[in-house]
Parts: sequence; C-alpha cells; structure tokens
Amino acid sequence: MSSENGQQGGGGGDGAPPEQLALLRETVRQAKAPRAKPRTWRGAALAERLPVARVLVDKGVLHLDRYFDYAVPAELDADAQPGVRVRVRFGAGRGRVREGRREAGLIDGFLVERLAESDYAGPLAALAQVVSPEPVLGPELLGLARAVADRYAGSLADVLQLAVPPRSARAEQRPSPAPLPPPQAPQPGSWGRYEHGGAFLDALASGGAPRAVWNALPGPEWSEELARAVAATLASGRGALVVVPDGRAAARVDGALTALLGEGRHALLTADAGPEKRYREWLAVRRGSVRAVVGTRAAMFAPVRDLGLVAVWDDGDDSHSEQHAPQPHARDVLLLRAAQDGCGFLMGGWSCTVEGAQLVESGWARPLVAGREQVRRAVPLVRTVGDQDLARDEAARAARLPSLAWQAVREGLRHGPVLVQVPRRGYVPRMACAACRAPARCRHCSGPLEARDSGSLWCGWCGREENAWHCPECGGFKLRAQVVGARRTAEELGRAFPAVPVRTSGREQVLDTVPGTPALVVSTPGAEPVAEGGYAAALLLDGWAMVGRPDLRAGEDALRRWIAAASLVRPQGDGGTVVVVAEPTLRPVQALVRWDPVGHAVRELAERAELGFPPVSRMAAVAGTGEALAAFLGSVELPREAEVLGPVPLPVTPAGRTRRPGAPPPGERWERALIRVPPGRGAALAAALKTAQAARMAARGGAAASRGDGASGAVWVRVDPPDIG
Repeated sequence: MSSENGQQGGGGGDGAPPEQLALLRETVRQAKAPRAKPRTWRGAALAERLPVARVLVDKGVLHLDRYFDYAVPAELDADAQPGVRVRVRFGAGRGRVREGRREAGLIDGFLVERLAESDYAGPLAALAQVVSPEPVLGPELLGLARAVADRYAGSLADVLQLAVPPRSARAEQRPSPAPLPPPQAPQPGSWGRYEHGGAFLDALASGGAPRAVWNALPGPEWSEELARAVAATLASGRGALVVVPDGRAAARVDGALTALLGEGRHALLTADAGPEKRYREWLAVRRGSVRAVVGTRAAMFAPVRDLGLVAVWDDGDDSHSEQHAPQPHARDVLLLRAAQDGCGFLMGGWSCTVEGAQLVESGWARPLVAGREQVRRAVPLVRTVGDQDLARDEAARAARLPSLAWQAVREGLRHGPVLVQVPRRGYVPRMACAACRAPARCRHCSGPLEARDSGSLWCGWCGREENAWHCPECGGFKLRAQVVGARRTAEELGRAFPAVPVRTSGREQVLDTVPGTPALVVSTPGAEPVAEGGYAAALLLDGWAMVGRPDLRAGEDALRRWIAAASLVRPQGDGGTVVVVAEPTLRPVQALVRWDPVGHAVRELAERAELGFPPVSRMAAVAGTGEALAAFLGSVELPREAEVLGPVPLPVTPAGRTRRPGAPPPGERWERALIRVPPGRGAALAAALKTAQAARMAARGGAAASRGDGASGAVWVRVDPPDIG
C-alpha cells in the first residue's frame, strides 16, 4: 500500500502498532522493499489487467488517512472501476492469518484507482465485494474532498461521509432522465436595480467566470435574482450550484427556478426530501442529467458537471457550518470549488459578512450593490429606542415595550401584520437586578444565572443552585427577566391586543408564510415567516442581548438578523416602520438605521486587521482536559509565527443539555486554547495540527480515534471556529 504522504502498509491492516516508533520503522522498511506483483493470501485468481485496487477505507481517523492496496479478483474485474463503493477486510494485526482467513471484519470504502503494481511487497488481501457498480466518486469530487480535509485538518474519509450520500439500491436502479438542451439567456429582470447586475448576468451567459459579493435589496426578489443567475449559467452550457441556509430558502429558490425554466432543469437537495429521493436527485446530478442544484449545506459537495457558477446565500448563517468532522463551512468549500474549477462565484445576502468585505478588499471579487437612491426607495423607516429613552418612559418601566413600540404596533395593525423579533424562545433564560439591571451572576464561577421552571435560580456554567442572591452593584435582592422569550412575549401582546390574532414562529413550529391581514407575528431570529405584501411594521426587541454576546461576531450577527427581519417589512414609501430596542450609539444599530451593512463589514475588517483577528489571520481552537491539552500543545510543531492564546476554562456542560461540538462531556472540565497565525500560514497550521493529532491517535492505538470527541483524554481540534469569544 502506498499513500500520498509516503506511508505504506499491508492490504487491509490498519498499520498502527501500539508504539509510534515501531510504526515509523515498519514504514521505512516497507518503503525500501522492492515493488512486487500482487498476490493474495487466499490464492484467488486475479484480474489480468490492472490487478491492484487502491482503496480509501472509511475509518475516519487521521493516522490512517491514506490509501490501501488490495488485489482485484477476476470475478470482480468488470465492476471494480474507479469511483465505486467496495467492502474490504480491514483490522488490527497486519499479516495475521488463521486457517486461511484474516482476523478482520468488512469495512466500506471507495475504489480510487486501478494499478498494475503495488508499492507493498507482502501479500495483498482481495477486494471482498463491490457494493455497486455505480461510480459515485469522481476525480473532481475526490480532489475537492482532499482540499477540504487539508484545510480543516481532517481526514479524507470524514469529508467523503459528508460529500457522498448513503446508497439506495432502488434509486440506483432507476434511470435518470435525458439532459435537456441549454435554455435561452434570461432577461436581467430585477437585476437591473443593481449597478452592475446586467453585466454580471451577461458574463455568466457568455461563459465567463465573474466573482461578486452581492448586497441584496430588501424584499422577496432575491430568490428570483438567484434563479436568473442560474439560468444565465445554464444558457452557456455549464452547470450551477446554489447553497442556502435552510429548507424554506431552498423552496423559494426552487419555486423561482421552476417558474423561470420549468421542470426538469434543476435538482433540489435537502434533508426534507428523504434519503431515497435525495439520493436519486444526487445521482441525476452525478450522471449529468441535471446541470443545476439548489440545496442546503450538504449540497456544497454536489457533483455538478462543467461547473460555471457557485453561489451561497446568507453566508453568515450558522446553518452553513457543518457540525460533523472536520466541520467545514459552505462558504469556504464553495471558494475552494471556484478556485479548483475556475468558475464564477456569487456570495449574496441582505447583509454583508467580514469575509465578504475581505474578498472585495483583496480584489478577488467585485461588489454587486445598488445605488443609495435605490436603497432608500426599498428600505423601511428605522427608529431606535435606547436605555435613556426607556428610563424616561413610564410605560417601559412596567413592561418591556416602550411607548414608541406600542405606537408602531397600533399603527401597523391598521394596515397589515406586525412582526415582533425576540432573541430567545421560552420564558426567562437570563436574570438581572430589578433596580440597576446588572446581570445576575453566580458567586462561584461568575456564570449567568438562569431561572428553572420551579422558580429557583441556577448557574448556566457550573450548574450550581443559587439560594440567596443579592446584587453586588446596588445591594438589591429583587430580580427581573433580562431576556423574555418568544412565548412570554406572545402572551403579553395577546393580553394587550385581545382582538388581534397572535402567531408564533420558532423552533417548535416554524411558519413559512402568513396572510397579509392584521396580526401579531412573534418570532425568534431566523424563523421569521414571509408576509403577503410585506409587514406593516416590525419590532426588534432586546437588541442589547444580541450585541452584548461575548463573541467576536456578535455585532455582525446582530446586524444580519435585524436586517433579515427588516427586509420583510414594506418600504418606507408604503408606510413600513422598524423599531429596534437597543442603544442608538452602537455601531450595528447605526448601520441598521443607515442601512449600510457593507460599511459596517468594512470597518469591522479594518479593526480585525489591526488586532490580528480572523479572517485576516487564521485561527484554530484546541480543547480538552488540562492534561490532554498541555500534552497536545507540547507535541505539535507549530509554525514559527504561531501564537498560542490561553488556555482558559470552558463552561461545564449541564447534565441533560445538548452538547455542542467542542464542548466538554457532562461532568468533565475542559480548557480551550486558540492558536493564531498570520495570513498565508493557515495551510502550515492545519498540517501541523493534523500531524500531531495523527501521531497522538497512533500512539494511543486508536483509542481516541472515533469521529466524535467524547473519548477519555481526547483533544478536540477545529480550524477557523465560527464562535470565537
């Protein structure tokens, strides 16, 4: 067996003895061994031509992130073609044979290529089975998966777990339809509202590869504009790929494409379709029957032929970040595809992320924006309510809604529905002093205090119960809800407006659309339904709770969520009004009032460049128990320019709460360190982390080599984490 990094092993063994030194010696010995024609330990008849199959086994561990050579039996010669799924014998104990059978089970893998000779001098195990003759792993997808694995310090097998959907035999047996001829180039339509919108479509239709960061105008036209960009790409005889954050957005783009081009020209890849239908659609794309794909996060790996355009909508949404190893981000994967395939790139959204501003500043992409007069005609009127206004407002002392908000609700209900955005669902997740509004903190760890259903207080970090809290600032003993969730807000508004229907949209039930009749719609961020004809008004409550989060992206994320909600409101000329309850002097609030997300992103980028924060620099997070983290940091050979920040303790995961990636298992105390490198050294950092993790797993005999990070003594590594505090 030979691999990309020069390591070698025997066909099917894991090649990882308990001691790392023994593994190194065995690797050197086999590298010096002469090449030999393959022979199997079962003595099976081999294929006459190219009798060696190079296989990627589905182990998902870094010290086995290489290819293994297997012999191709004559009876499997016809089906064992590059790209097919196979099953092979793979287990610990290389070369051990008992009664003519290897002590190993069967494991899935992909046949990467066929060879005439093997680098391994010993006997090769034979392919046990060709699962299906359907080639699902082409060279383009394999190259992309390898690039993603290297960027995120992960294994190729883990990336392919995300890229290739599970097999459905019934879907494979059904033939895909014949491809349709390219459509006619579409008219610019609403792209004419943007300064270079028509030129962008013309470049796509003529076979060009334009790259743009698109700041979309508010309103529902964004889905039609994406559909026209896809249609222009199809008109040039090439394929297009659009990745959106959720199924609701995918359904809107799907409907716009169907209305523009008709049925049969694109595939919809979402989890809602079910495994069989989704795999059938994926196969149609792989076979070339369909040239356009619209889907959620997993669609970033869709094997579109002759790719001419990759597009991502709302790249700042958390849904674009994969939670399974190695946790790639859809935006970065599409950037790799654009560079690898030389195709067009479109990053769009109502707001603008710092990454988008960096692409424009570097000259890699061009801005695609509307003029200021066009923006003023499309956006609603935005008004603010700050802390001083709340202090002077008698109504705000008795309730969270100040007088200006009540007036906006009353006026809006005369003309249509009113949207109320609340940062949290539920009732009272955080508490504060009723007198001075200082956050209620745990006396043991300074974590935030939360209210249980029973009325008792407990710490959100260490889980301890607080029985006798008093405010360290003013000495007060009374508490109030610092963030009241969506359900409680809906109840309060229902009592205030008893004749008006109240609808809620959140995690339990997400509404897609609501009628244009007067109603109160209470929603958490990201779950706002679209109103027919637009909302008459919108209230953005508890803005400080979004801006004040201890996160590098707090301001950017708050502005993105506010603009997403405000974009559903009617323009100012039609009476649309937005009231945001947040301090008016904050930069995100000012950017919302001026409707200038691009300017906010540019200023954020300049400050991060001055401080050396991502995305100007590259950063990785490493977490684990104190002992395991110290051992890992002592073993990794970081680039000379690397800077280690920390470690610092992580909040304890309370029992029964869903554990996020990188969070400690319940009952364990973890620490986290951040590693920062300057621009241009990200690849070296990822390679160093991957090498150290591989050596650690090999030395432990694979004990901490599972795809999760819950093994005792495991160290969790993530490149470019999205939630740096």
